[in-house]
Amino acid sequence: MNTEEKSAVYQTTNSYSTLNQLTSTTKNVWLVFHGIGYLSRYFIKLFESLDSTQNYIIAPQAPSKYYKGNTYNKVGSSWLTKENTKAETINVLNYIDAVMQEEDIPENINLIVLGYSQGVSIASRWIASRKISCTAFAIVSGGFPRELAPKDFDFLIPTTEIVHILGEKDPYYEEDKVQAEKDRLERIFPKIQFHMHTGGHELDPNTLSLIL
Repeated sequence: MNTEEKSAVYQTTNSYSTLNQLTSTTKNVWLVFHGIGYLSRYFIKLFESLDSTQNYIIAPQAPSKYYKGNTYNKVGSSWLTKENTKAETINVLNYIDAVMQEEDIPENINLIVLGYSQGVSIASRWIASRKISCTAFAIVSGGFPRELAPKDFDFLIPTTEIVHILGEKDPYYEEDKVQAEKDRLERIFPKIQFHMHTGGHELDPNTLSLIL
């Protein structure tokens, strides 16, 4: 018997969440990518402290859903796994393109891209592959994709703010690995800013003010 793995192309639909309204007073649009285990409608609540008249938040939803724990009453999601990663990355990035096309953000508004945990891999790959010259890019408690290099971000404007935020009590924190990651990020983003907060592996809403 011969087993063969094939692929098929099809159209799919996925949700996403928004917070506040996009109006004439909006100054900043935040495109925020949640981590593994989240749903976008819960993750977006972490941005409720931002001024609602000036900030509009878009939270894409990771496409792969699963039940968390043994009670089967809570649902989480994941952006990517090690299985068929290249094709899945293409699918996810096409989905992000569709979200942004649907939202039709005016060009004169600041675009802030934030990736938290697993969301860092999606945010960074989308910026690099689509040449998104955003106002700010925040890397929060997540690993940066190994394949990305300085040349992948040479289109960024000089004033783009690059911010790295990590919790002091993050259970994934290992000093040597964190320092190696920081050294690599400094080679990619020479003007990157590094910040710590007193929490763990989480997005601390109090750190959002560090990004702008």
